[in-house]
Amino acid sequence: MGGLSAWFSSAYEWINHGLYSTFITDGRWVWFVSGLKNTLLISLFSVLLGLVLGLIAALFRLSKVKVLNAVGGTYVDIIRGTPTMVQLLIIYYIIFASVPIPKMIVGIIAFGINSGAYIAEIVRGGILSVNKGQTEAGRSLGLSGRQTMSFIVLPQALKNILPALANEFIVLIKETAVIGMVDNIDLVGAAKKVQSRTYDYFWPLISIAVIYYVVIKFLSVLLSRFEAHLRKSDIR
Repeated sequence: MGGLSAWFSSAYEWINHGLYSTFITDGRWVWFVSGLKNTLLISLFSVLLGLVLGLIAALFRLSKVKVLNAVGGTYVDIIRGTPTMVQLLIIYYIIFASVPIPKMIVGIIAFGINSGAYIAEIVRGGILSVNKGQTEAGRSLGLSGRQTMSFIVLPQALKNILPALANEFIVLIKETAVIGMVDNIDLVGAAKKVQSRTYDYFWPLISIAVIYYVVIKFLSVLLSRFEAHLRKSDIR
């Protein structure tokens, strides 16, 4: 019994010391808060940039103009066929190597371009899911192709696109961890800064794993409720 008590006491001290040195000493919890904030901001603005690029690429891919179709297809093919980390390194160390630009902006641009290729396929699928009769109805009313797409097709496709966009945001939160390759501004960067001072990999890495899990779980539950709400509106 005494041995078990000693084991629990030792485990408690180990956990207490690990968490204290990771979060409390020198106010290191601030690094994690700042890292989480940057992670969410990069993910959010990357999705917004990706939405713009993805919408353009999707329309290019659906275009009957061969040049536009080829440009949209090439963009999607190249971005989806190369690793995110390689894209980030190319954008930071080659494209913006001599430009004094904040690393967070570099991250947003890199992840936005990456996300745009995937969002392009989401938008294209959403547009194709709208019955062709809707387009024909718009044209029969005298609307141009652009007006039909803007006022009839896209609003209907939006309902199919929104859940996938929300899921893309959740995926990006995890993918942005590779921004630590250029600077310690995210959650992984916070863990790296703690590791450099404590020489302990366990607690910093376990801590950000838990933080990522809680954030992703929370957003996933919100997404599930949002999708359920959309399904209810469809039943009506």
